Amino acid sequence: MKAGFDNELYLKIQSEQIKKRISQFGDKLYMEFGGKLFDDNHASRVLPGFHPDTKLKMLMQLADCAEIIIVISAVDIERNKVRSDLGITYDVDVLRLKDEFEERGLLVSSVVITHFNGQSSAISYRQRLERMGIKTYFHHTIEGYPNNVALIDSDEGFGKNDYVETSRPLVVVTAPGPGSGKMAVCLSQLYQDFKRGIKAGYAKFETFPVWNLPLKHPVNIAYEAATADLDDVNMIDPFHLEAYGQTAVNYNRDIEIFPVLNALFEGIYGENPYKSPTDMGVNMIGFCLKDDEVCAKAAKDEIIRRFYSALCKLADGECCDSEVNKIALLMKRADISTDFRKTTTAAKERQEKSGVASAAIEFEDGTIISAETSPLLGPSAALILNAAKHLAGIDHSVKLIPKEMIEPIQNMKVNYLHGHNPRLHTDEVLVALSMLSKDDPNCRKAIDTLPLFEGCQVHSTVMLSEVDRKVFKKLGVDLSCDPVKKKKKY
Repeated sequence: MKAGFDNELYLKIQSEQIKKRISQFGDKLYMEFGGKLFDDNHASRVLPGFHPDTKLKMLMQLADCAEIIIVISAVDIERNKVRSDLGITYDVDVLRLKDEFEERGLLVSSVVITHFNGQSSAISYRQRLERMGIKTYFHHTIEGYPNNVALIDSDEGFGKNDYVETSRPLVVVTAPGPGSGKMAVCLSQLYQDFKRGIKAGYAKFETFPVWNLPLKHPVNIAYEAATADLDDVNMIDPFHLEAYGQTAVNYNRDIEIFPVLNALFEGIYGENPYKSPTDMGVNMIGFCLKDDEVCAKAAKDEIIRRFYSALCKLADGECCDSEVNKIALLMKRADISTDFRKTTTAAKERQEKSGVASAAIEFEDGTIISAETSPLLGPSAALILNAAKHLAGIDHSVKLIPKEMIEPIQNMKVNYLHGHNPRLHTDEVLVALSMLSKDDPNCRKAIDTLPLFEGCQVHSTVMLSEVDRKVFKKLGVDLSCDPVKKKKKY
């Protein structure tokens, strides 16, 4: 898709900004990384040209001076919290993250288990990590955190935590997900470093909201839509406005906690080096948009996609009305309706004409291809075939997969595997194409077009199966669905 973001410029100026922040404090900088260090698919959707692993590549440029602490909450261990995008628990994701970082030459020095209050599951997890040779520390629950500054900033507060041994000037503090206690780990280390005579500082790296884009910019509104379940709200930073007379965008949690952080910094340093929550950040994304129109369109598409995602979650009983209603209000703020996303309209028009579930895809040049359910194929499988034929220049009348090949597969699904839906899923269609490509040049051409699906918008008038959703995700397609479930029998 057309790029609206300069990824190379971002890699350059972001790493330079972090180096400047390290030198500002002297010996050590604890940098809290919000969001995902890799697989940042939200950023790549709203900023076309941003690579999902861009932040990781930026960090790799600092590999010689950086080490990583991974934080996990004892509460999340206790309740087996699952990372929804990967379907794995947070305790497993800690190990996955460690492997991913180390494969790229980054040092993971330790794991910190926060919110520790004697949970037996956290003790067992620490023992497991230590058997694997991973240094593991406990940080305790502090009564009244974050408001009881007098207790927090004392030997009975941060002073009770295990001191995390670090060896490099940049210490990146990250976690499998939000609410893990990353900031508290950074502040605890500042307190204990100060007691040891080590000059250390703190900075925050959040990708969104983008502080130097307008409050109502679609990219910032898309961030609110992405965090609708967390009740995050973008706001003008009043501390920044008062200190500098400049408008900057931050979000409610950082603004609400800043007076407390101010008191903590004053307790540790004697004064706060930052005049506002925005000052704490090192985010340079806003300087790297090279086509604002492209990014604004992508962000609006993402807001609508999030709206449909919330509707489907509601249909499955996985969220409440408030999440849907909030995103609906955000759509009004962005001055868009679902009709802005062209695939939404195209899929519904196809369904109105055919009377069956349909789907549509939009390509970079604005071309819309649609498909409908048939006795042999579901809408998503049919869409992939129609779209591939269009991209490969194959006439629409050509049948890439002959009926006589599809029918035995259907027979296996229904009569032997006792399935209710005889239609082929997207993965089954792709496997069939692969088998035929050895002798059929059209099938080879169709397969060669699959990389061109990345970044395309797709909408289905029916909720797709998990298999179909995963295939579209692997193809890099931005999928949305109407909150309509397929009937179990046709």
